[in-house]
Amino acid sequence: MKPRVLFVSRERFRLPLDGAQKRKWDAVAGVVDHRVLAAAPDGGATRDERFHLVAPVRPRVLDGALFYLLLPLRIARELRAFRPQAALVQGVHELVAFRAARSLARVDTKAILDVQGDWHEATRLYGSPLRRLLNPVNDALAPFAVRSADAVRTVSTQTTGLVQALGVEPAATFPSYVDAEAFLARPPAPLPERPRAVFVGVLERYKAFDTLVEAWRLAVPRAPGATLHLVGDGTMRDRAQRLLADLPEQTEWSGRLTAEEVSAAMDASWLVALPSRSEGLPRVALEAACRGRAIVGGNRAGIPDVVKNNENGLLVNPDDPVELANALVRILSDRLTAERLGAAARRTGEEWGVTPAEYAAKVRALVDGVLEG
Repeated sequence: MKPRVLFVSRERFRLPLDGAQKRKWDAVAGVVDHRVLAAAPDGGATRDERFHLVAPVRPRVLDGALFYLLLPLRIARELRAFRPQAALVQGVHELVAFRAARSLARVDTKAILDVQGDWHEATRLYGSPLRRLLNPVNDALAPFAVRSADAVRTVSTQTTGLVQALGVEPAATFPSYVDAEAFLARPPAPLPERPRAVFVGVLERYKAFDTLVEAWRLAVPRAPGATLHLVGDGTMRDRAQRLLADLPEQTEWSGRLTAEEVSAAMDASWLVALPSRSEGLPRVALEAACRGRAIVGGNRAGIPDVVKNNENGLLVNPDDPVELANALVRILSDRLTAERLGAAARRTGEEWGVTPAEYAAKVRALVDGVLEG
């Protein structure tokens, strides 16, 4: 009999699922009886048989606060109705909410904390600067969440180190899902004729989007035929708008793309820029590697787990726009360098890539180990 598992996160899902998300969750459904409590995008559906999503509220500044304020009640409702044996809870704040919900519902569901990144950065590098006022609360909650979980799953060297520093050994360490069908099934495409870079991610400080914008302004005069394609949205969208207005011939912007469209955008580029200040395990870097594209990454957190400097990409200081600009120009002005780094990146992608069934099997093994322990 498949165990019942509740997945809790702040991630936004668009229903009905398609592409990579559908392949992932179909595989998970094959090994566990699951329900997902998460968030929905603007105008998106909020419910189906498996997914119970929270619609965003206006004004936007209240959306996150209300989500977390009401999360214990929403989790408690799922615990009573679904009666899961285990819950995979993504994030320390969500785990604290789960602990409160478990007391409200009076159930003994096992709590597995899913650590995807550095919890210290949640109030420092993401969203409004006002979030920094919550730094003391954030820093106090994290040790409680890690130590009170029934088990912890990590995704990288960095996240494992964070957990171990609190005296907890992870029950499992495996990377976030990278869709092999969309990114690894096909051989890498040849580099396009014109040099092009692509950035995929939220437009936030933790992605060093501010540094990238400044770096691109410095790089354009030295790489006049190159283009930067931005993919994503976030609180720094105004910087993207200004960059697009100032450099319309060298900049493009797509708010949202499917996994297949992201794969195509990578194929149309010479490199993928990921100059993040913080990443648990850089999924975008793994996707870029699968497509055989050089990666310009920040030299922080989990990125060096994937990007090896001058082997499959270049590592830069995410706070230094000049260094980032130099790295972009180096690759965008030299096809042979782009091809050499991209070929090595493909080998990295082949080492890290997993099928949906392999990912689901890791999830099931984690759940079984916790329930049996």
